[in-house]
Amino acid sequence: MSRAGSLPPLTAAALWGGMYVVSKWGFAVIPPVTLAFLRVVLGGLTLFAVVRLTMPNRSFSRDDWKRFGVLGGWVALTLVTQFVGTDLTTASQGSLLTVLTPVFTLLLGVSILGESLSERKGTGMALAVVGTLIVLTGRYDFSTVGNGNLLGVLALFAASFGWAGYTVWGKPLVRTYSALETATYSTLASIPLVAVLVPFELAAVSFDASVTLPIVGAVLYLGVFSTAAAWFLWYRGLEELDAGVVAVFFFAQPVVGAVLGALLLSESLGPSFLAGGAVMALGVWVVSTAGE
Repeated sequence: MSRAGSLPPLTAAALWGGMYVVSKWGFAVIPPVTLAFLRVVLGGLTLFAVVRLTMPNRSFSRDDWKRFGVLGGWVALTLVTQFVGTDLTTASQGSLLTVLTPVFTLLLGVSILGESLSERKGTGMALAVVGTLIVLTGRYDFSTVGNGNLLGVLALFAASFGWAGYTVWGKPLVRTYSALETATYSTLASIPLVAVLVPFELAAVSFDASVTLPIVGAVLYLGVFSTAAAWFLWYRGLEELDAGVVAVFFFAQPVVGAVLGALLLSESLGPSFLAGGAVMALGVWVVSTAGE
């Protein structure tokens, strides 16, 4: 696998890792579904602007629009369940999303797309899971993993499976058209699906509607960087790589989050970060070179 092929999904994971620091600046005061709506609106509009400026005006078949709509459904499922699940669970339970998403993606890639699951790829994925768990143990108190809301845990499982579905079912469209077009129109398709839930949430919960600079910055980061840029880069990896190979770069997310936390929030990394990061990196290397 070329370095050029691995760089986009790795960069996407790094951008998602930045969400950990952004959350410390207060964007969680916005109700979860409303936050998901703001995220896809900003992300969709940003992507659409780039498409109109850089791509030819292409016409799609009705079947293609249906497939974009299916991807939009995966997006809506992922974001709503991810934000609701995170809101209802502990940090240790929320880390389930990081561990399960690549595993689900690998399994769906094998079963839906017919991708190969070699012994080397399976070993690398297992190493990456173990390394990531070691990193997460250093950041979170896993004695609380049994606490929290069962509905929240189930939502996180759904979010993990949803992003795996978005990755796997998006691959044929990415290969037919482009990563940019597929990310754009699937994100736009998700907007009305998330929007219909917002009024119900706003009517059911109370929240502080004050607008501050950190909150505005957090929402902009979520929409422009961790959605528009990261989703395009994630799909860009699928233009060259199998879904199961792209998935392993998802494990870089907590590592980047820990590094940024140390640099910007003065948090300590500890020996578990170094040990886990080394094992995770080995696993990523094993999977990414499985085809060589």
